[in-house]
Amino acid sequence: MQSSAGNSKKYNVWIWILSITIPLAVAALFSVKIPGVERLGFLPPIYATINGITALILVTAVFQIRKGNRKLHERLMKTAIGCSVLFLILYIIYHMTSDSTTYGGEGILKYIYFFILITHILLSIIVIPFVLITYVRAISGQFYKHRKIARITYPLWLYVAISGVVVYIMISPYY
Repeated sequence: MQSSAGNSKKYNVWIWILSITIPLAVAALFSVKIPGVERLGFLPPIYATINGITALILVTAVFQIRKGNRKLHERLMKTAIGCSVLFLILYIIYHMTSDSTTYGGEGILKYIYFFILITHILLSIIVIPFVLITYVRAISGQFYKHRKIARITYPLWLYVAISGVVVYIMISPYY
């Protein structure tokens, strides 16, 4: 049987591969358009809703672990990861079938929108290794280390989930 340190090294390799590959693949797929497929304009409200659900799940999961309900916390966190993966798949599909929507607002709202959008994008990239490391520490029983990094992961992930909804609400009139 492999030691916990050996498993961690194996997981760390996968964490970094995924943390680099996912953003690069998303960026590359932005330039790919699927020919003959109609614009899938119904997807943005769906993936914005998934972001909102993810935020609610994250808050509920933290509440549950503070109550000592480890099993429910674990299920909720797995669900949050699943929601994030589903969001990413739908987001990629949408952008492979549709041109990006330009924000049409003016004045201070335009600057607020772009600030939220840019921080959302940057933190959605940064949070990937944090989520994966936090998850691996939990499943490998390293609960002290899990809690330590979860204190960083949680607010980052929650911001990404909530800001995704805000970005959608702000740009939705321009679809």
